[in-house]
Amino acid sequence: MTSSNASRERHRRFDRVVSVFHTDMYRFAAWLCRDPSIAEEVVQEALLRAWKSLDALREDSAAKPWLLTIVRRENARYFERKRLETVDIDNLSPAQSAMLAESDDSETHELREAIFKLDDDYREPLVLQVLMGHSTKEIAELMGIQQGVVLTRLHRARIKLKNQVDKEAAV
Repeated sequence: MTSSNASRERHRRFDRVVSVFHTDMYRFAAWLCRDPSIAEEVVQEALLRAWKSLDALREDSAAKPWLLTIVRRENARYFERKRLETVDIDNLSPAQSAMLAESDDSETHELREAIFKLDDDYREPLVLQVLMGHSTKEIAELMGIQQGVVLTRLHRARIKLKNQVDKEAAV
């Protein structure tokens, strides 16, 4: 195979494997970092890293967990590299406040806030299972932990989430 044919085949494989999961990559990054613009940066870096290491992906059927693992690691790298500027959301102008995509659905907002309050160890497996549809085995592989630990974290996450929502409802 000539070098240009190999290059075209590599491009085709990348497009075939990654384009299908781009939305999942972004959604996962957004839940991890809680900021759409940072999520875009994380996904872009993950895509670059995936391109560079495409040969490491032996089977296309393993692409989704492979890509989400890259997103997870890029998210960690992003926050290791950058100290983010904080903004007092109570002092935003109406135009800035609209950029927060505040929802009129108070139940969804409360649930989202409760999920964000969970520790990363609990939030990440919950998001991977509920929003991304991963099995506990896949979550264990993505997070590099035992399946039993995933089950425990999911159980505790649901309890913490329920307690948080109940506490908010009582106020």
